[in-house]
Amino acid sequence: MAIINTFMIWLSKKRVYQIDFFKKYPIEMQEELLKKLISSAKNTDWGKLYDYKSIISWENFNERVPVNDYDSLKPYIERLRKGEQNVLWPSDIKWFAKSSGTTSDKSKYIPVSVESITECHYKGGKDMLAIYCDNYPDTNVFGGSNLALGGSQQINEYNTDAYYGDLSAIIIENLPFWAELYRVPKREIATMGEWEEKLAKMVETTINSNVASIAGVPSWMLLLLRRILEYTNKKDIKEVWPNLEVYFHGGVSFDPYVEQFNEIISGNMRYVNTYNASEGFFGIQDQKDSDDLLLMLDYGVYYEFISLNEAHSDNPKVIPLQDVELGKNYAMVISTNAGLWRYKIGDTVMFTSLFPYRIKITGRTKNFINVCGEEVIVDNANNALRIACEKTHAIISEYTAAPLFCKEDKSTCHQWLIEFRKSPQDIEYFTEIFDNALKSFNSDYEAKRYHDMILKKPHVIEVAQGTFYEWLKKKNRLGGQYKVPRLSNDRKHIDEILTIIQ
Repeated sequence: MAIINTFMIWLSKKRVYQIDFFKKYPIEMQEELLKKLISSAKNTDWGKLYDYKSIISWENFNERVPVNDYDSLKPYIERLRKGEQNVLWPSDIKWFAKSSGTTSDKSKYIPVSVESITECHYKGGKDMLAIYCDNYPDTNVFGGSNLALGGSQQINEYNTDAYYGDLSAIIIENLPFWAELYRVPKREIATMGEWEEKLAKMVETTINSNVASIAGVPSWMLLLLRRILEYTNKKDIKEVWPNLEVYFHGGVSFDPYVEQFNEIISGNMRYVNTYNASEGFFGIQDQKDSDDLLLMLDYGVYYEFISLNEAHSDNPKVIPLQDVELGKNYAMVISTNAGLWRYKIGDTVMFTSLFPYRIKITGRTKNFINVCGEEVIVDNANNALRIACEKTHAIISEYTAAPLFCKEDKSTCHQWLIEFRKSPQDIEYFTEIFDNALKSFNSDYEAKRYHDMILKKPHVIEVAQGTFYEWLKKKNRLGGQYKVPRLSNDRKHIDEILTIIQ
């Protein structure tokens, strides 16, 4: 295994040189990519509709092609699902990633082309390891197995020519044979549909493996690791997997989970941030001392951005990568080698560096609270909760929040349901620290909280451990890719959870 590890590290260095190239010439890389995407799709139904043959610049593209969401592309996607081809992209589309990024009752079927699998998703997975090896040349990550915790949606047949499922299941289904040698659990367990049965099988079949790396959404990974500790009667994951050295995480902010992972994994453990979704693999942490994400520019994804204050406009101003500014929140728009054209992915990002381009995810375009101009986003909430936890020695497992309107005195506040792993001694003191921290991160919130004139102080409710799990279970949303919505501008989710409590 030592020889294999050394060879794989050597092989990964070749890719690092290519990454350095697009870091040096980012705009040129994206401009060439846009030309390639347009040229590839010029004879598709979509390409003919918008006369891709005559588009010679981003300005043409911007003027002619509309910004889209899932609803506007859905008629084209439905045609693909029924077996038509050459609709949005020239190569055959036979796979559809069933979106499970939220707890919405509405399912989305994201087209997945051969190009997007090989040139984006697989490439992202390989680059994740290449960058890690470049940062840690002493690694032995290839000396053991990778445990990847994916979704719980098996591949399903839509018709004889189309299949759908979680992206993780699609990726596993298409993996080359040699990749299976380094991955646990086995394919039949990794793609099981029933989550709790799958979890039990994963525990039983992986505890004796030589796991060197783990990957998945933090909330579900924590659940798996705790089940492993219970099953083995151990207190530290390193007692089960002594060669474990890195956790590649993504999907949600890692900040609320750091302390919980530190509780159960000791020693020299490394954490690497990634940004991958059903629509594509977009970013990888490339620095040891910062979890900011390097925007990956040669994956067949062309990036555009909309200022957050225009994100819900009918005719938003869209800008290319070269026009973004530091410290501003943007809604991300992508055009991909699977035929998603000027597609609003629903995530908001902020640039932390312009050379090279690095971002941090700040939330979702629909995941915020703004009932009186306060514009509280997930990044604000995570930072404020982190400070409140540090000051009160608390640890949060999960949380969600929404506005609360009191009819009696016509007041408004934000209601927070928080599931603590370790509760603060005084919830009122916790609330005070949290409120003040939120003011420091968001001047609009601070202005609305002035003398309680518009917004009253937050209403924090501590819920029992396991509450969010039970809610997801009731909604049939258990699995490695489902996430708790952090902030909502309506009370749909929070009222459902309150009903469970009551």
